[in-house]
Amino acid sequence: MHEPNAFSRRIFIRQGVMLASFAATLPHFIQESALGMLAPEGSGTSSRPGVPEERILVVVQLSGGNDGLNAVIPYGDPEYHNARPGIGLGEPGKAKNGGAALQLDQDRGIGLHPNLTGLKELHDQGKLSVVAGVGYPNPNRSHFASMDIWQCGRPEGKGTGWLGRYVDAACNGNPAADMAVSIGRTAPLAMMGSQSKPVAFESADLFRWLGADAGGTMDAEYQRMARAGTLPGVEAGSQESFLMRTALDAQVTSDRIRAAVKKQPLVPYPGSPLAKQLQTVAAMIRDGMKTRVYYVSMGGFDTHANQPGSHGNLMRQLGDALLAFQKDLAAQGNEGRVVTMCFSEFGRRVRQNASNGTDHGTAGPVFLLGPAVQPGLRGKYPSLTDLDGGDLKFTTDFRGVYQELLGRWMRAPTEQVLGGTYEAPGLVRA
Repeated sequence: MHEPNAFSRRIFIRQGVMLASFAATLPHFIQESALGMLAPEGSGTSSRPGVPEERILVVVQLSGGNDGLNAVIPYGDPEYHNARPGIGLGEPGKAKNGGAALQLDQDRGIGLHPNLTGLKELHDQGKLSVVAGVGYPNPNRSHFASMDIWQCGRPEGKGTGWLGRYVDAACNGNPAADMAVSIGRTAPLAMMGSQSKPVAFESADLFRWLGADAGGTMDAEYQRMARAGTLPGVEAGSQESFLMRTALDAQVTSDRIRAAVKKQPLVPYPGSPLAKQLQTVAAMIRDGMKTRVYYVSMGGFDTHANQPGSHGNLMRQLGDALLAFQKDLAAQGNEGRVVTMCFSEFGRRVRQNASNGTDHGTAGPVFLLGPAVQPGLRGKYPSLTDLDGGDLKFTTDFRGVYQELLGRWMRAPTEQVLGGTYEAPGLVRA
């Protein structure tokens, strides 16, 4: 049945919350509340038949260009040591420049950074997949351009995000906004669809009705609306009525998220910013929210100078946070529902620079975590002698990784989302 109103819910979500164009009589506090919009219960969470709604994908973005050669170390290759005399790490049991690799693949002479003990523990449990040499054709060494390419899932780096298109496709064109949640100040391009927009908040305490802090008439009106579900003079089925329901649904979900996050986690977490983000995600999963995609990020990987100390600290924070997150999911009984992907916009150059650091490069590793992944080192490790202007040549197209996650894990129509089909080593268990 055709709606008499000029704007449907779907258009409202697709265009963003353009509330200024609505009726001048709409109270300002409703406009502000609706900026945290979540779709009403049952208003579009149904998926296509066969899509496993209980499955969750968590994406961890490492911003700045993680040095893949010192994260996943080819200690058995003499060229690695020749190219990195001041920052290269030693083979297992033989420290060099302050550290020795943790064994990952003895036959190929490849190990993990010595501070990635958390990932090593998950590897030994069969819950870590390391995808070597992930990149794309005609690599771009700009942080912004390369990140756009990864987030769009397209080499031109333009258009909607790959996760946003997944949400659009998985919900038959009627997505609920809370299917995708980003922990951060702004939502990443990766989660922006043509019809769907994610919820984004830096901390659960900020995702709430802020008018309560001011009190007075505005808050009194809001609380009266919350109790009654409407305001006098608002016609049922009108845009004002829809916006009020939207604001109230956002408030209810906000209350739920903040209550979930306040609960004591089932395992201890480190104090790093990434660990706190993952703790929030774990709390929301534990609470049984219907969110299918979560996005978190960690910065600081642009290691142009004095790399060993700073990169080592980042590796420790990353491994410890991911291990705590995985342990929390296991304690909840939710570990089998979640796959986590960890990526960076590019790797670093093979040869160290004069400042004992590394400059922008190309291909790098992607980490996948969870009981559902195919464990171990996957794909072909790039050659350190057959280079492209001093940089690694990618051996796995990043869209192949997306295809595995969307198709084999989330059961999404990958060709519709990615615009083609791509080869990738088996990354997800059948």
